[in-house]
Amino acid sequence: MSCWQTIQDYAFRSLGHGARLLPKDDFTLCEQITLIGSGMIWNVYFGFFALITGFFLATAVALGKASTTTWVRKLSEWFVLLFRGSPLFIQFFFAYFGFLALKSVSPIFNPFTAAWLGALIVLFLNTAAYTGEIFYGALRSIPKGDVEAADAYGFSGIPRFRRIIWPTMLRLAWPAYTNEAIFLFHATALVFFSGFPAWQQRGDALYYANYFADKTFNPFIPYPILAGYFILLTLVIVGIFGLINRHLNRHLPQDARRMKRPRMTLIR
Repeated sequence: MSCWQTIQDYAFRSLGHGARLLPKDDFTLCEQITLIGSGMIWNVYFGFFALITGFFLATAVALGKASTTTWVRKLSEWFVLLFRGSPLFIQFFFAYFGFLALKSVSPIFNPFTAAWLGALIVLFLNTAAYTGEIFYGALRSIPKGDVEAADAYGFSGIPRFRRIIWPTMLRLAWPAYTNEAIFLFHATALVFFSGFPAWQQRGDALYYANYFADKTFNPFIPYPILAGYFILLTLVIVGIFGLINRHLNRHLPQDARRMKRPRMTLIR
């Protein structure tokens, strides 16, 4: 089988298109690269939608922690503590069996036991907790002079938040938020190892890399391929977030923009 035929058979297998069965022996490098790349579609799906939806919940959590209303502040604090204080692997595990219990009560919960929805909800809540803490720190760091200037110009309530506080919060939080986005995409590799089953062997990139490592007893080919895909994905994230960071700081002098470039960290 040629490499082009392999790509046609397996490029979208993780979505249910192409060859029904996985290769059993005589694995080629092309098969490993193609199937692991096919699984990356799920990693991108989980990371993208969790990041987008988590962004808005994180903003609400940050405002909740800064609220003067006690029950709103406590609710936000406990939410952050729950999802930042427990390992993501455990969150996947309990969420899956919790959704299974709800499924037995009503069929409306059937989709929640599938990874495409159930795991996405867990990632959404997890990144919202981490990002909410980042946004809260940025919210506390907004210079008082900016708020006083907004008051002097007659801004109050929602207009002040939308035009002064929120943009300033994003500028201050963006470098740390870039790192959270990278960590989130890396965390998607835990989905099919934590409870949510891969239906008909349609897993993510790590699922296929582990399959090849088990079959060949040689992890030094599939895992470096997987790492290469995640490095490329990280470069894309850094590039996109760098462009957004440049837009957020477009009013600053060029030298100040360079100082605010996001930097990747090695550990969370």
